[in-house]
Amino acid sequence: MDKFSLLLADLKANPQTWLVTGVAGFIGSNLLEALLKANQKVVGLDNFATGHQRNLDEVQEVVGPSRWQNFRFIQGDIRDKSLCEEAVKGVDRVLHQAALGSVPRSLNDPITSNEVNISGFLNMLVAAKDAGVKAFVYAASSSTYGDHPALPKVEENIGKPLSPYAVTKYVNELYADVFDRAYGFKAVGLRYFNVFGRRQDPDGAYAAVIPKWTAAMKRGEEVFVNGDGETSRDFCYIDNVIQANLLAATTALDKNEVFNVAVGDRTTLNQLFQAIKEALQEQGVGYSKKPVYRDFRAGDVRHSQADVSKAETLLGYAPQYRIFDGISLTMPWYVANVG
Repeated sequence: MDKFSLLLADLKANPQTWLVTGVAGFIGSNLLEALLKANQKVVGLDNFATGHQRNLDEVQEVVGPSRWQNFRFIQGDIRDKSLCEEAVKGVDRVLHQAALGSVPRSLNDPITSNEVNISGFLNMLVAAKDAGVKAFVYAASSSTYGDHPALPKVEENIGKPLSPYAVTKYVNELYADVFDRAYGFKAVGLRYFNVFGRRQDPDGAYAAVIPKWTAAMKRGEEVFVNGDGETSRDFCYIDNVIQANLLAATTALDKNEVFNVAVGDRTTLNQLFQAIKEALQEQGVGYSKKPVYRDFRAGDVRHSQADVSKAETLLGYAPQYRIFDGISLTMPWYVANVG
């Protein structure tokens, strides 16, 4: 058995209490589902700024009533320090996913991104330290690599941030490092690379590319490509991210660490367009329009690809799903749920 399968078996035999912040969001709700299926107790915190009640409803339906009883929901904001303190009471491990994502959102409103992603993060970090939790794992970001040109991206080598969002995510890492040095409180940052999968919101100004394009194709609308379509990303299916979070929260590490979470592939937007189109076709949804190319987007890097060897070595991370596997697995959900 691989390390993750062994971990799931161990968790089922030895239930613990977890806090998932941003629990009604795309990644948070998938973590909630995985933890409840592993017979864990979960406290969830969300203010529904970008998360949705429908995600929680879907998890409830998937896991069934007996497991759902192990979930307690707190509606509120991580900018509220006392609420963070309440949320961590009696918690063994924290998976901190709450944040305002999106480079364009941070360019349009840097102040709110800063308040949530830095002040909110610090509230959670302090609350977790004071409560003596066993593990604190947080969503970091590949945007931290900024203008560093080298590929693949290695954790130690970062450049200058290209957006307010990237700044906030880098500051999270700096705070985590200081808390280890100053207080001996270890945290693990997971630098996510373009995560996608079921329950990722296709609507709104800041929707990610895969759900946005999938919804547009399903609705017969035009698909807009920023730039020439040769921009490339290391797309990471949600189940790889679940694996990384649970391993990071349960692996004994000597110090505060940051890990890339991706698969080590590079897919261009043109290749992505074709892959989504073909996967939808397999689900009986045809699409005949050509993509519409427009200007490159401010704050975007041209190419991104992760080196995941550090996570493989220290965590036992073994991504099971490459991009085309993930897209095939994701499409039935979008066909069923997106109008």
